[in-house]
Amino acid sequence: MSDEMIVETCSPTLAGLKTGSMFSTKYTDRRELFRQLKRLNLLLVPKGLRIIPLRFREDRALIYLYRPSCLSRDLTDKEARRILESRGYVPENEGQCIHCLVGRLQKETEFPHEIGLFLGYPAEDVAGFIEKGARACLCTGVWKVYSHRERALELFSRYKKCSASYKVQFRRGTGIDALAVAL
Repeated sequence: MSDEMIVETCSPTLAGLKTGSMFSTKYTDRRELFRQLKRLNLLLVPKGLRIIPLRFREDRALIYLYRPSCLSRDLTDKEARRILESRGYVPENEGQCIHCLVGRLQKETEFPHEIGLFLGYPAEDVAGFIEKGARACLCTGVWKVYSHRERALELFSRYKKCSASYKVQFRRGTGIDALAVAL
């Protein structure tokens, strides 16, 4: 797992525009992957970010980069609470929610649809996907949008610009610790 991969997939989270990002990475040695995560957390925790593994499958790990303060806020939204409580989560406890998500990711073959709440997707859109599936969405970008189309399109544009800018800055030598914005 390289810093470049994190910049490629997680720039809006590093910039403080998005609650969390997930990506899959190949690994050969689990201990080495944990050493890399520890190194990254030493750089990112002071900026209000955490990076953790959510699931291991064969030679791949699902990694989650997130802002705990933003996640706590997002999970206590009224609609998010409804979704989470109906699936056995305790929205007031961000750590328990992550633990529950890890359990669901390990047991289920499909991603649990509430995963969007951990990525900062609007609760109305997560609910829309849970209730309607992929059909009837207003548009698709980073997620499938079921309400507030224009607001979502603006966010998608901001995420895209942020990612492009961060990639350029990283290629010019700016480190991941400097790209991570402290909130």
